[in-house]
Amino acid sequence: MTDNELLLAISDMLDKKLKPINDRLKKIELTQANDILPRFQNIESFYLSHLPKENNIAR
Repeated sequence: MTDNELLLAISDMLDKKLKPINDRLKKIELTQANDILPRFQNIESFYLSHLPKENNIAR
């Protein structure tokens, strides 16, 4: 087996091992963007709207 063939075989093995990890990472990123982030924004908006005017420097 040549060096290039060995490198290609190693690359294929790594791709197969990393695919499930990449799939899970994409799912986590989608969950964060579509579910968690809007909830944090809602909490932030509620909190900022209930601050006393003199302490509300974020507006």
